[in-house]
Amino acid sequence: MKVQLRHSPSATVARCSLAGGEPLRAKTGAMVAHSAGVALSAKAEGGLLAGLKRSMLAGESFFVSTFTAPPQGGWVDVAPALPGDMLSVPIVPDRPFFISRGSWIGNSRDVRVQTTWGGFANMFGGEGGFGLRAQGQGEVVLGVFGAIDTFELAVGEQVTIDSGHVVAYDLAMKFAIRRAVSGRSLQSFTSGEGLVFDFSGPGRVVLQSRNPGAFAAWAGAVTSSG
Repeated sequence: MKVQLRHSPSATVARCSLAGGEPLRAKTGAMVAHSAGVALSAKAEGGLLAGLKRSMLAGESFFVSTFTAPPQGGWVDVAPALPGDMLSVPIVPDRPFFISRGSWIGNSRDVRVQTTWGGFANMFGGEGGFGLRAQGQGEVVLGVFGAIDTFELAVGEQVTIDSGHVVAYDLAMKFAIRRAVSGRSLQSFTSGEGLVFDFSGPGRVVLQSRNPGAFAAWAGAVTSSG
C-alpha cells in the first residue's frame, strides 16, 4: 500500500493505492471515495469480543471496513471526521506504536491494530486508559485535529506535551504524567493546563496542534449560551 496525502494541512485526504487483491482496513465511515471495482466488506475485526473492546474501551468503531482492490489494483480515499492533517506512519516488527483514541483511520494488510491498555498515565491524562496498538510490517494512517507535529527524540532527550494533544508514540518510550505546575493543583487549574506527559527518548512522538476535548467543551459552551 502506498499513501498519498492531498489537501493538506487543514482538510487532508489520504489516497491509499492498493495492488491487485490487496486489502485496506479502515475506520467505519472514513471512506471518501474509491476507484471502480474495489470491494467493500464490514465486520467486527477479530470477532465480537474484539469489536466490543474496540468500541467500548478504545472509542473506535465496532465494525472495521475492509476495502479490497480488484486484480488490476485500485485506490481508496479516507479522511478523519475532524478538520486537520493526516500522517502515514511506517510500522516495523520491532517498533510498535500506541495510538490515542480516535486517531486511527486505516492500515495496510500486514499491520495488526488491536485494543490495548495504555497504562494509568493515559487514563488520568484524559485518554481513558485504552487505545490501539499497531504492530507488524506496513503502514498505519492517522488523522489529527489541526496540524501534525512530530518529535524524534534522541537518547535521554525529553519533551513535555499536553495530554489532549498526544496522537501516537513508540511503545518502547518512557513517559510519565503529572500536573502542569508540579505539586500545585490550583495553579495547574488556573494556568489552563491540567495534565501533561513527559516523554523521554529515544523514540518518536506524534501530536496534534488542536485539542479535541477542549474544542468540544468550547462548542458545548457556545451552544448552551446561545
